[in-house]
Amino acid sequence: MPLSERVRIEVYVPDPPKQAYRDLLEAFDQEFTYTFGGCTIIAGLDGSYLSRAGLKMRDKVNIIYTDIPLSLEEDFERVSSYTDDLRKAAYEALEEEAILVAAQRVYHSE
Repeated sequence: MPLSERVRIEVYVPDPPKQAYRDLLEAFDQEFTYTFGGCTIIAGLDGSYLSRAGLKMRDKVNIIYTDIPLSLEEDFERVSSYTDDLRKAAYEALEEEAILVAAQRVYHSE
Protein backbone atom coordinates (compact mmCIF):
# COMPACT_ATOMS: atom_id res chain seq x y z
CA MET A 1 0.00 0.00 0.00
CA PRO A 2 1.32 3.46 -0.81
CA LEU A 3 1.89 6.03 1.89
CA SER A 4 0.65 9.60 1.67
CA GLU A 5 2.39 12.45 3.42
CA ARG A 6 0.43 14.58 5.85
CA VAL A 7 1.33 17.28 8.33
CA ARG A 8 0.49 16.64 11.98
CA ILE A 9 -0.25 19.78 13.96
CA GLU A 10 -0.07 19.45 17.73
CA VAL A 11 -1.02 22.02 20.36
CA TYR A 12 0.08 21.49 23.95
CA VAL A 13 -2.52 23.13 26.18
CA PRO A 14 -1.92 23.42 29.94
CA ASP A 15 -4.70 21.88 32.04
CA PRO A 16 -5.34 23.93 35.17
CA PRO A 17 -8.88 23.95 36.59
CA LYS A 18 -9.89 27.15 34.76
CA GLN A 19 -12.69 27.58 32.24
CA ALA A 20 -10.55 29.52 29.74
CA TYR A 21 -8.34 26.46 29.20
CA ARG A 22 -11.32 24.16 28.66
CA ASP A 23 -12.83 26.71 26.27
CA LEU A 24 -9.62 26.92 24.24
CA LEU A 25 -9.34 23.15 23.99
CA GLU A 26 -12.96 23.01 22.80
CA ALA A 27 -12.29 25.78 20.27
CA PHE A 28 -9.32 23.83 18.85
CA ASP A 29 -11.46 20.66 18.83
CA GLN A 30 -14.11 22.48 16.78
CA GLU A 31 -11.53 24.04 14.46
CA PHE A 32 -9.70 20.79 13.73
CA THR A 33 -12.87 18.69 13.41
CA TYR A 34 -14.72 21.00 11.04
CA THR A 35 -11.66 22.14 9.06
CA PHE A 36 -9.78 18.84 8.72
CA GLY A 37 -12.35 16.16 9.54
CA GLY A 38 -11.21 15.23 13.04
CA CYS A 39 -8.67 15.41 15.81
CA THR A 40 -7.39 13.54 18.84
CA ILE A 41 -7.09 14.84 22.38
CA ILE A 42 -4.74 13.21 24.86
CA ALA A 43 -5.74 14.54 28.27
CA GLY A 44 -4.17 14.74 31.71
CA LEU A 45 -0.50 14.25 30.87
CA ASP A 46 2.17 15.24 33.38
CA GLY A 47 4.56 17.87 32.11
CA SER A 48 7.17 20.35 33.20
CA TYR A 49 8.84 23.42 31.77
CA LEU A 50 11.47 25.96 32.69
CA SER A 51 9.89 29.32 33.52
CA ARG A 52 11.37 32.62 32.40
CA ALA A 53 12.58 33.03 35.99
CA GLY A 54 14.54 29.78 35.62
CA LEU A 55 12.29 27.70 37.87
CA LYS A 56 11.15 24.20 37.00
CA MET A 57 7.37 24.26 36.84
CA ARG A 58 5.21 21.09 36.91
CA ASP A 59 1.83 21.07 35.29
CA LYS A 60 -0.80 18.95 33.63
CA VAL A 61 -1.05 19.18 29.86
CA ASN A 62 -3.51 18.18 27.15
CA ILE A 63 -2.32 17.55 23.62
CA ILE A 64 -4.71 18.07 20.74
CA TYR A 65 -3.61 17.11 17.26
CA THR A 66 -4.84 16.72 13.73
CA ASP A 67 -3.33 15.50 10.47
CA ILE A 68 -3.86 17.77 7.49
CA PRO A 69 -3.55 16.82 3.81
CA LEU A 70 -0.53 18.99 3.02
CA SER A 71 3.17 18.42 2.48
CA LEU A 72 5.47 20.16 4.92
CA GLU A 73 8.07 20.67 2.21
CA GLU A 74 5.68 21.98 -0.44
CA ASP A 75 3.30 23.90 1.85
CA PHE A 76 5.72 25.13 4.50
CA GLU A 77 4.57 28.77 4.43
CA ARG A 78 0.87 27.82 4.70
CA VAL A 79 1.55 25.45 7.60
CA SER A 80 3.80 27.99 9.31
CA SER A 81 1.18 30.72 9.02
CA TYR A 82 -1.55 28.44 10.33
CA THR A 83 0.49 27.30 13.34
CA ASP A 84 1.36 30.93 14.11
CA ASP A 85 -2.36 31.75 14.08
CA LEU A 86 -3.05 28.88 16.49
CA ARG A 87 -0.30 30.04 18.85
CA LYS A 88 -1.60 33.64 18.76
CA ALA A 89 -5.13 32.45 19.53
CA ALA A 90 -3.82 30.49 22.51
CA TYR A 91 -1.89 33.48 23.87
CA GLU A 92 -4.96 35.70 23.54
CA ALA A 93 -7.15 33.18 25.38
CA LEU A 94 -4.77 32.16 28.18
CA GLU A 95 -2.40 33.59 30.75
CA GLU A 96 0.68 31.55 29.82
CA GLU A 97 4.38 32.24 29.32
CA ALA A 98 4.57 29.79 26.44
CA ILE A 99 2.30 27.64 24.31
CA LEU A 100 3.84 24.92 22.18
CA VAL A 101 2.44 24.39 18.70
CA ALA A 102 4.34 21.81 16.65
CA ALA A 103 4.16 20.56 13.08
CA GLN A 104 5.75 17.39 11.77
CA ARG A 105 5.57 15.03 8.82
CA VAL A 106 3.55 11.85 9.20
CA TYR A 107 2.64 9.23 6.64
CA HIS A 108 -0.75 7.56 6.34
CA SER A 109 -1.28 4.19 4.74
CA GLU A 110 -3.80 4.52 1.91
